[in-house]
Amino acid sequence: MTLRVSVIGTGYLGATHAACIASLGFQVIGVDVDPAKIELLAKGKVPFYEPDLEDLLASEISAGRLSFSTDFSAIKDADIHFICVGTPQQANSLAADMRFVNAALDAIAPLAKPGTLIVGKSTVPVGTAARLRERLLKVNPAVDLAWNPEFLREGFAVEDTLRPNRLVVGVTNDAAESKLKELYKSNLDAGTPWIRADLPTAELVKVAANSFLATKISFINAMAEICEAAGGDVTVLAKAIGYDPRIGNRFLQAGIGFGGGCLPKDIRAFMARAGELGAEQALEFLREIDSINLRARARVIELVRKDLSEDLRGKKIAVLGAAFKPDSDDVRDSPALDISAQIQAAGATVVVHDPKAIANAEKRFPALSFNQSIDATLDGADLVLHLTEWKIYREIDPSKVKGLVKNPTIIDGRNALDRDKWIAAGWKFRALGRADLN
Repeated sequence: MTLRVSVIGTGYLGATHAACIASLGFQVIGVDVDPAKIELLAKGKVPFYEPDLEDLLASEISAGRLSFSTDFSAIKDADIHFICVGTPQQANSLAADMRFVNAALDAIAPLAKPGTLIVGKSTVPVGTAARLRERLLKVNPAVDLAWNPEFLREGFAVEDTLRPNRLVVGVTNDAAESKLKELYKSNLDAGTPWIRADLPTAELVKVAANSFLATKISFINAMAEICEAAGGDVTVLAKAIGYDPRIGNRFLQAGIGFGGGCLPKDIRAFMARAGELGAEQALEFLREIDSINLRARARVIELVRKDLSEDLRGKKIAVLGAAFKPDSDDVRDSPALDISAQIQAAGATVVVHDPKAIANAEKRFPALSFNQSIDATLDGADLVLHLTEWKIYREIDPSKVKGLVKNPTIIDGRNALDRDKWIAAGWKFRALGRADLN
């Protein structure tokens, strides 16, 4: 008999997981407490931007394998229940807010039929799974709990779900592992590495991976600071060390740092949990990682003042990019918007363009100005900031847009533009970690 699956929480993770699991041939029901979100998903529409997801979602709904509901009783026949709710940072703490995870478990526990498996995918502090399993067994001892961390990259979420580079499962017995192997059989047949772990190790894998990536990004940004002081070029430095197979060239692009809904809050929650466990010294380095990341944003503002004036009142700044990364409309902890807001607070007029994230950006920063046209955004600008490395910005012809701006100066906050091309077109070009050539 084909496994029936429920997915609790239909945000970015849940909607993606539900559609992808359905595409593997399973019957999937997605449940959420937000009626507007469920209504949209039921129509085959995704309430956020993620390449390829909407087409997959609509296809699976049409095929009859995927449905959505606000009624939790709809999950009672499922064999596997996935918890995919958010774990945001608490308002007054570095720690993760576990209310939604706790509520999801409490909603599933009395409804789950004997022999079923509840699987956590949300990123949680280590120790959560063991606590939840103990809580579950008191309510429904005929049900088990496992942990299967997600490793989705925004912009590549469908690919990462259907063709993951590894599958990590935290289980306490062979039966739980066997059920997950049945679900992921197509991945295993394709050669995806399978890692069985205990519950705490499975929880730690995600935050350890994110902490390593954050460290690598902040390391190259720290090197950018040194290059600026020494007159070096961080892009050449990154290329040189990236050839070392022990280092690799991924995540060595110096710029304004990381943002989004995962890396910042995950490393902070990791630090908070380490403190609770009495191991805070082991993660002290993450405090400096967080500091370096935020300092990169401040350094862009310093470059703006250096090129224009300490007094930014009356200046127009054009900003290319609002999302925290390309191929996404996610503006959570977006370095681009943080920089834009700080510059506007200093008195400048800031106009922001983004191909996908303007609607979300307007909700978070209603005081900023936004424009759907690149040309209109650039019109009359005293300075241009490139802050999200969308492909359309790399394709801009600097000679054609030079006449739109008042002052042809651009700061490449992502080290993604062709510096020689912009300089040849008559622009003053600035970038973090690179000596000025004009």
